[in-house]
Amino acid sequence: MTPIVHATGLSQWYGIVMGLNNVSFEIGPGLVGLVGPNGAGKSTLIQLITGQFRPSSGSLRVLGENPWNNPRLLRRIGYCPEGESLPPDHQPVPWLSGLAILSGLPPSDARQRAETLLDRVRLPREHWHKRLGQYSKGMRQRVKLAQALLHQPEFLVLDEPMNGLDPLGRQEIAHILKESAAQGTHIVVSSHILAELEALCREFLILHWGRVLASGSRDELRTDVPNWAEQLQVRCDQPETLARVLFDAGVLLGFDLDADHETLRFRVRDPESFYRRWLGLLETSRVVVYEIRSDNRSLRQIFEKVTA
Repeated sequence: MTPIVHATGLSQWYGIVMGLNNVSFEIGPGLVGLVGPNGAGKSTLIQLITGQFRPSSGSLRVLGENPWNNPRLLRRIGYCPEGESLPPDHQPVPWLSGLAILSGLPPSDARQRAETLLDRVRLPREHWHKRLGQYSKGMRQRVKLAQALLHQPEFLVLDEPMNGLDPLGRQEIAHILKESAAQGTHIVVSSHILAELEALCREFLILHWGRVLASGSRDELRTDVPNWAEQLQVRCDQPETLARVLFDAGVLLGFDLDADHETLRFRVRDPESFYRRWLGLLETSRVVVYEIRSDNRSLRQIFEKVTA
């Protein structure tokens, strides 16, 4: 598939401060999460993608074009910045209507488009008459997302879009993003809350100290971790018997039994090989399994291993 973003030897410097350091990567279609702590380079990358900076060195292509000084390309991109950018003395409908007119919509359609998007981002209508400066952080985030979607972009770039939202608001915005992706919009979203990204995205780009450490799906990221040991938890009727069978098969790195005498926790060195043998090992042990789960496949645990 043609990448949405393609970078080769990309660097960005602010005087002697490094934002990105000689990174090469691709971001594919769909919904992709930017992963990294504060200072990792996420916002710098977003500003380069949206044409706000000219790269210090290297090349960058977005939707096949150079984003720097390229208004034609930027019309195809929707951007929701992390910082505040709303005029405090304006009401949301007139402000969004004006932006829609600037984007090329006739005035007769601009107000309808603004109202449709405010409904879509679940901004309660009883607040539409208020000025944006009176809004809470979460309400402003909803208006910023509506503004990013206003011109029906092909590519949506979001920098910490969930900041200030309560749990219900986060769920609603996540639904909007998944819905947009299902309709064909390509989305890159940055968040320092890894559990939030994990629930939202299937593909990830991990940044740390201005470098790209890994990219791909969660399982693909896991394969980049040297000496990865899968941690599993099995609740069954005979955990001691299961432990003995697994030990004899040579798949265990270590194990322990919980005090409830129903749960076996263990580590395996080669997860793929283990899962291929798992059903056969179960048949050999003749135990009744109630539950099995992996304890360390979360995006946070993978990130901690990759950056260790």
